[in-house]
Amino acid sequence: MSTHKIIIVGGGIVGIATAALLAEAGHAVTVIDRSGLAQETSKGNAAALAFSDIMPLASPKILLKAPKWLLDPLGPLSIRPSYLPKLAPWLWQFWKASLPARHQSSIGTQTALMRLAETEMMALVDRAGISGMVRHDGSLELYESDAEFNATAGGWQQREQAGITFEHVRGARLAELQPGLSPRFVAGTFVPGWKTVSEPQHFALALWAHAERSGAIFKKAEIVDLERSENGPSVRLEDGTTREADRVVVCAGAWSTRLINRVTRLRIPLETERGYNTTLPVGAFDLKRQLIFGNHGFVITPLSTGVRVGGAVELGGLDLSPNYARSKSMLEKAATFLPGLKTTGGVEWMGFRPSLPDSLPVIGALPEDPSILLGFGNGHLGLTQSAAMGRLIADLVSNKTPSIDIAACRPDRF
Repeated sequence: MSTHKIIIVGGGIVGIATAALLAEAGHAVTVIDRSGLAQETSKGNAAALAFSDIMPLASPKILLKAPKWLLDPLGPLSIRPSYLPKLAPWLWQFWKASLPARHQSSIGTQTALMRLAETEMMALVDRAGISGMVRHDGSLELYESDAEFNATAGGWQQREQAGITFEHVRGARLAELQPGLSPRFVAGTFVPGWKTVSEPQHFALALWAHAERSGAIFKKAEIVDLERSENGPSVRLEDGTTREADRVVVCAGAWSTRLINRVTRLRIPLETERGYNTTLPVGAFDLKRQLIFGNHGFVITPLSTGVRVGGAVELGGLDLSPNYARSKSMLEKAATFLPGLKTTGGVEWMGFRPSLPDSLPVIGALPEDPSILLGFGNGHLGLTQSAAMGRLIADLVSNKTPSIDIAACRPDRF
């Protein structure tokens, strides 16, 4: 097998996992990131390996819920009025992706991607020797009424058809899975196959250590331009130097299109699901597993470093200032959901989750140049799908048929 000199743009979890798989295959891999490794969105995510999360955000159900949610500026979905004109083209594509036929097609692709993600991630974890950083406690989604529980039936039926195991619980079983819940919760759904990592940044850096042992190297630098030529692609750094490669792989998350727009007429509708959280100190609550409050759009996760309360979606691009009232609102709700939760001493955070209208990532070559590969747009599933992204990019680099059908993820689908 021929090997290549590869530059990966982006040192988040997708870039790290991609580097690991490419380096394992013998390629000469350099990761370049302006901030460092796992310093942006991969630093503060919700720590879930959510392999059963096959339901796209774009759906008929969300179209019905969205108007009510948007009336609450601190609710599960928020758009600042000043940002609406810029967001309009993305919302149009989101509406089209929510139509029944497109929605079902997205579920099929997401299901295949998640199966590959679980296989590849658990194998990568084993090869990296970091199995102890993965928790196998499952997740518990909670409902405040029978009406709320019944409204989720369609989604659980789709998961059942995909072979995903779950258990609807009430009463003593619910209390056993998570003691100390508010009595307002009448039911829950336990998903035993759901996993979390002990701390997402630590996990990402441990995967990087494996990539480095396999030969990958890292350079902290600002890339100011992506260039194409007959001799192959190259990146120009802020210090004026140029790095050439056989392949450039763009895994820069929410910043990806700012770079590739310089070399292509293609315009990919990439937005940001700006996510907020608060990480409370160790001992804030005896949390048995990740708790999911779907109707409120956030989760609570046990970490080795504390308890993380966060999630929700604010569609607002990269330039608007943070609105930490959102993280405070989720923390206040969490205190009512878990009456014994100690809410002091927390650290607030906001991250930019790269989101495409159909909830599927971009995977494939730039139409004008097959030596520039794109791997981004996983929304809130970057950690979950990172090893699958790496495997698929590695397949493309080696001119192999991808492990799954990625036609629905092609860069020019919009």
